[in-house]
Amino acid sequence: MIPTWCRRAAAAGLVLLAAGCATVTPPPSTDNTPVLERRYNDNIDLSGRLSIRYEQDRREQAVHGSFTWSQSARHIVLSLLSPLGQTLATIDIKPGLAVLTQSGKAPLAAADVDILTEQALGWPLPVSGLRDWLQGFGRGADGKSFVAQPSKDTTRYVTPDGWILSYGEWQDDTADTAQNRPKRIDLARDTKQAGPVSIRIVIDKWQTGAP
Repeated sequence: MIPTWCRRAAAAGLVLLAAGCATVTPPPSTDNTPVLERRYNDNIDLSGRLSIRYEQDRREQAVHGSFTWSQSARHIVLSLLSPLGQTLATIDIKPGLAVLTQSGKAPLAAADVDILTEQALGWPLPVSGLRDWLQGFGRGADGKSFVAQPSKDTTRYVTPDGWILSYGEWQDDTADTAQNRPKRIDLARDTKQAGPVSIRIVIDKWQTGAP
């Protein structure tokens, strides 16, 4: 039986292989400000907070917690924690296999982490994009790659599967530098399973490893 946290809280994880650090140049700026080159890094360790809103039996539900995300080119470990810091679930993601583990419960496994989390939660999460989105990279509904940049205004993107991404805060909102990273990411989408789903990810700590 899937634990209550797995049915109600959001997990984030992705198995997407990338060899080395990829350099992506943003599209030409529409104003006269310099265009920044952002560098994607396969090796990062993040920690932060997670909140989810969705509908169950036509009633709005809200879940809050925290997370840690440890990533290398071929391995991601995501831990979901309660507001008191207790580990509630761990998702271990390697090429072709994602395993969700809970204390005292049989592990759940799937070749696709999207399928695994959908089975556990009962409603879809954009886990297939998080590896890129957490660093401000992604692909829009038009099929073109995007690289989010710090801005005075919230930067929004629509993904091919209908998720709306909003980059509202950066680690340093005043720094237009290639080293700046997202701090707050808001995700929203209308779903059949759980009505309007919204997810807020706040990244409190970044640690970047060598490329």
